[in-house]
Amino acid sequence: MRDFTKLHAFRLADELAIQVHRVTRLFPGSERFAFTLQLRTAALSVPSNIVEGCSRHTERDFLRFLDIAYGSSREVQYQLSLARRLELADPAPILTVERKSEETSKVLAALINSLRK
Repeated sequence: MRDFTKLHAFRLADELAIQVHRVTRLFPGSERFAFTLQLRTAALSVPSNIVEGCSRHTERDFLRFLDIAYGSSREVQYQLSLARRLELADPAPILTVERKSEETSKVLAALINSLRK
């Protein structure tokens, strides 16, 4: 089993989940049970799947959960972009979190690629 706290990808994903939670507080109340919930769920999925993958005993299982985490990080990227374009809140904080999501996706992709070689 791996120590997820030592993975740079986990640390980024954890920070992404926190930032998404904070930025969605700025969204209108009418979006609480739709957009906000979906975005928070996707953001929480990223570090959660990394943690679950680290608890698996095979490299194959670990990679499967990293793939899921990567997909969720890309989902977060899209949803943040859409929230910004829909002007659900001030675009500056949303763009900051979008960049964190992009960085998280890139680091996860690099980790996945290195494990597949």
